[in-house]
Amino acid sequence: MADVSPKSSKESLFIGLLLFVAFETVAFYGLQYLTSGLGESNQMQPENTIVSNWLKTMVFFVSHLALVIAAMLVLSNRLPRHYRGQVMGWFYLALLMSFVLLVPLFG
Repeated sequence: MADVSPKSSKESLFIGLLLFVAFETVAFYGLQYLTSGLGESNQMQPENTIVSNWLKTMVFFVSHLALVIAAMLVLSNRLPRHYRGQVMGWFYLALLMSFVLLVPLFG
């Protein structure tokens, strides 16, 4: 039982939330800049196809997934054992954010 660590405090969860929001904000604007040349800005064109917007979506999604996995691997190795329990929760939330961030990307 000596290996069981107590739950994270409210302060560490709040700091984790702030860092998560900062990471997602930087990732979104960085990937938005990276994919700015892809896709069609005007969706109501007669010759518009889904291919260019699908490419933008996939580049954004795969890049975001790579950033999230890299961040998870780095954090799981660098954080003290007491805080490692938070990493998977933020990872799953970041996976959901991959889909949510597609809305403002095309908005």
